[in-house]
Amino acid sequence: MSQLGTELTATAPATGEVRKARVESMKPLVLDALLPTALYYLLSKGCGMGALGALAWSSVVPAGRTAWGLARERRVNGLAALILAANVVGLLLGLVSGDARLMLAKDSGITATVGIAVLVSVGAGRPLMTVALQPWVTKGNAARLAAWQRLRNRRRRFARLERTFSVMWGAALFTEAVLRIVGAYTLPVDTTVWAGTLIVSVTCALTVVVSGAMVIGPMEKLVGAELQERGAS
Repeated sequence: MSQLGTELTATAPATGEVRKARVESMKPLVLDALLPTALYYLLSKGCGMGALGALAWSSVVPAGRTAWGLARERRVNGLAALILAANVVGLLLGLVSGDARLMLAKDSGITATVGIAVLVSVGAGRPLMTVALQPWVTKGNAARLAAWQRLRNRRRRFARLERTFSVMWGAALFTEAVLRIVGAYTLPVDTTVWAGTLIVSVTCALTVVVSGAMVIGPMEKLVGAELQERGAS
């Protein structure tokens, strides 16, 4: 078997490795975003707790994750800190009069905060959505991860694609939030409830498809080409 063939065989991720990588890529999203959100709705809708109390309790997980990152790793857990900040915004908004339209707009305000933070992270050179992007592209394979790092350091297109992924999601979240806020104050309340859910679903689906085609696909090809180039050298 040629050196190139050996290299590609060694670096080709097994199905189990791919599955494990995708599970690992979802952990931060589950712990830092989905779990607090689910806890909020469980407490507020399922247990009848007030919105402020539910927001406060759902902030415990991201607050703990942020503190753990600072204490153990001497760094800020960006996603956990972001969700914590969004919950704080929700708490502050919740202190305002309990107007029905304001309550509908409150969740959009939180989403807008997340979207803005993701966009700001791109400008700061630390795209927040990379935490989900990298495992999907590298598939849990050490050689592919090393190729990612090399490409990020010396290929402008690769680094640009990494930033584009966060820009897409940040812009999508912010735009979706703005549309729901406008709807909260222009449409009947009953209409706003189902229309808001529709906007969220369509926005997420479109962003997944577009970012997959424009970012994830090209990045996977660049990583594959990098592995082939090193195998041939």
